[in-house]
Amino acid sequence: MALAAGCAGDAANGQRQAAPARQEAALKKQPARPAGPPAARRLDCARLRCVAITFDDGPGEHTGQLLDRLKESGARATFFMLGQNVRGNEQLVRRMAYEGHELANHTWSHPNLTGMSSGAVRSEVRRTQRAIQQASGVEPKVFRPPYGATDAQVGRAVGMPQIMWSVDSQDWLHHNVARNVSAGVKSPKPGGVVLFHDIHHETVNAAPKILAGLRERGFTLVTVSELFQTRTLKPGSRYTNLW
Repeated sequence: MALAAGCAGDAANGQRQAAPARQEAALKKQPARPAGPPAARRLDCARLRCVAITFDDGPGEHTGQLLDRLKESGARATFFMLGQNVRGNEQLVRRMAYEGHELANHTWSHPNLTGMSSGAVRSEVRRTQRAIQQASGVEPKVFRPPYGATDAQVGRAVGMPQIMWSVDSQDWLHHNVARNVSAGVKSPKPGGVVLFHDIHHETVNAAPKILAGLRERGFTLVTVSELFQTRTLKPGSRYTNLW
């Protein structure tokens, strides 16, 4: 009996010693998490048929699904985010950065900036800069004024390049998947900036066909900063497309 008990004890000890080894082997098989955002791509959009797809007003409940679809397509986009929506969605914001998308500033609460003091404009921008940087480790380089409403005073207060758009999909108005696909595929021209909103599920549902359709037209899908990397963008100035 003593011999049997000893053998059982040895077996148990062996199992306990083997457990850490199995756990270590399992950890080695898991894919390594990225250390940070990928390196910037060097693209010559003066030669390539580039287009920048942008999404405003998020992150929201549909943003994660949109990120899945962008990842499946291998496309990169630019997210003009509201600072108040970053709170509670920090993991989504971090994922955007780590998957190569551009994080951009769209104010804290989406006001019409032209009716505000310079100090109030700066507060909207700076609070959003901090929120995005704290969530992702990335400081936005570009800005989009809500409603596209801006003037010289706003530009000076913002102190960042203001990125407008050459194509407004009007997804915010029509909420129609087929119309979003048509606008997103047929309207863009090389060097263009296309406006969508990731807070609308119709836009997210249209995304796969939009991305595929643009690729069929020979477009390279880039971020805003990739689109303009051959140009020096001036703080406060407005830009609607590469040309």
